[in-house]
Amino acid sequence: MNAPTTTAVDATGAFLSLDGRTSMDVRHASHPEAAKAFTTEDMRRHFLLDGLFRPDRVALTYSHVDRMVVGGAMPVASALPLEALKPIGAATFLQRRELGVINLGGAGRVVVDGHGFDLAPLDALYVARGADAVQFESVNAAAPAKFYLLSAPAHATHTTMKIARADAKKIPLGTRETANVRTIHQVIHPEIVTSCQLVMGYTVLEPGSIWNTMPTHLHDRRCEIYCYFNLGPDARVFHLMGEPAETRHIVVANEQAVISPSWSIHSGAGTTSYSFVWAMGGDNQDFDDMDMLPMSRLR
Repeated sequence: MNAPTTTAVDATGAFLSLDGRTSMDVRHASHPEAAKAFTTEDMRRHFLLDGLFRPDRVALTYSHVDRMVVGGAMPVASALPLEALKPIGAATFLQRRELGVINLGGAGRVVVDGHGFDLAPLDALYVARGADAVQFESVNAAAPAKFYLLSAPAHATHTTMKIARADAKKIPLGTRETANVRTIHQVIHPEIVTSCQLVMGYTVLEPGSIWNTMPTHLHDRRCEIYCYFNLGPDARVFHLMGEPAETRHIVVANEQAVISPSWSIHSGAGTTSYSFVWAMGGDNQDFDDMDMLPMSRLR
């Protein structure tokens, strides 16, 4: 069964839904040898995701890195459906996929096949493969929900489950001397909810701390995607990526995301403290499956 027909492809090459409320950009995978020659604009075009939260829009990006779909839904005037555009290649979005949701805005609700899940700020939801209809709603249009969305291919159907902020597994890390006191919150994780390959959570840095994930690491078995939030209008994070001996950086603002392929480090330093959602898809769900890198290898 084919996916619904889209009305157009816009000037950026993104696919559009029939009603124009859903868009999907497509990003192809980049070889590390090619990335060595990327300009600043090339880096941003291939790896940076902007405009995740647009009023009354579902804005998605289909990445050929581990076939991840990244995006945001921001319902204001009305509820928003999760639609299967042409790149999904299925009748429904979750016919062969699973979905993770974290609410980065005001109070909201996600309705899955008629069953509503109320999500307060930083509550999460795992939606299992095979769900037919998913809809996003805000409780208050003046303070709309901002649903951050991550989807990965799924080989089995598990159980759709809400993970409240209080139910996240919390791991405190870092020291004040290294300016990286932070708490990792694991929400879609084997110890909390069963998923096929999606692993997801968020990290909150304490005031005065600016570094994340340093010393850094690689994991060749899975990609990782960061979405930065809790940044002021003039604050920025210098997100480090690239091969260890060929590092590059992308300057990231509030509610922007960066795709890091398996060959890339992923780390950053901010002009102030901040938070970020992290998500992984690939061969292994073991959170500790990392190849740690000594500082001497970075260039």
